[in-house]
Amino acid sequence: MSSVSLLSAHSYDLLLLKASLEELLEPLGGIKSFVKPGQRVLLKPNLLTGSRPTKECVTRPEMVYCVAQLVKEAGGTPFLGDSPAFGTARGVALANGYGSIMEELGLEVVEFQGKRYPHDSEHFDHLHLSKEAMEADVVINLPKVKSHVQLTLTLGVKNLFGCVPGKMKAWWHMEAGKDRDRFGEMLVETARAISKRSASRCAPNLTIIDGIIAHEGNGPSNGEPRELGILGASEDVFALDCAMIELLKVSPSSIPTWVAQQRLGLTSNVADIEFPLSHPTQLQVNDWQLPDKIMSIDFGLPRVIRSTFKHLYIRLVREPLKIS
Repeated sequence: MSSVSLLSAHSYDLLLLKASLEELLEPLGGIKSFVKPGQRVLLKPNLLTGSRPTKECVTRPEMVYCVAQLVKEAGGTPFLGDSPAFGTARGVALANGYGSIMEELGLEVVEFQGKRYPHDSEHFDHLHLSKEAMEADVVINLPKVKSHVQLTLTLGVKNLFGCVPGKMKAWWHMEAGKDRDRFGEMLVETARAISKRSASRCAPNLTIIDGIIAHEGNGPSNGEPRELGILGASEDVFALDCAMIELLKVSPSSIPTWVAQQRLGLTSNVADIEFPLSHPTQLQVNDWQLPDKIMSIDFGLPRVIRSTFKHLYIRLVREPLKIS
């Protein structure tokens, strides 16, 4: 039975947040059950965009700071990585206030490099994934609770789509986006590939989801901040997503990733989950705002080409000019 730790938390104050994270992880064995001395630990936040720093649509730097501290205390070496739709991980991180923590902690920021990996899947036998994620000793997934105009909700599973490097994400929207179920399955298989990577090395995974202040409405970036006062954690990202869907009282069948994980026999039932702290019903939200309407997942070729040029412009021109 998978275990999901849920906790009421209301502050990004560093001392209070670190204490909340320690309490959250304690039922799972604490950070030392995931991180051993000498291990390289990828911290995978949601670095969606650098253009909306006040809208709570990326993982807060305070969250990354406190998790990085815990990793260092366990003897691990944390590093930061993501694959934003536009620009670089470093550029988006700096635009969202990560500069001081990167400097204070000596936190390396990597730009994901892609490699094709075989995968035991009926429809996705090879996936183009980040070498840095697949070869990390530990992956700590740090998503934000958000509504999403294409996928209804974006939680832990969707955040691991950031391990698909560069503009491959846009091409996946074009290739798999014509079929909502197929796209959901691709996201789930990507998350499962990260979770199952290098099993012989016992490379663990941990997801810590930030719902202290979430992002509701027309997300992933055009919605509004919403104080929820919730943190969640699990080594089973599918169980954690299932718990959050229950907590937010959203219809599971409206979420392509949940539909896919149920079809693939992954955790999709709250009754199959152990909750050592709070049960989702104890923290339930009755008025979570979903998007005004659900948009198509499919990206046509012209949109993919425009998106690719925008990404290259930001990465090669705009970000270097800001730094200089």
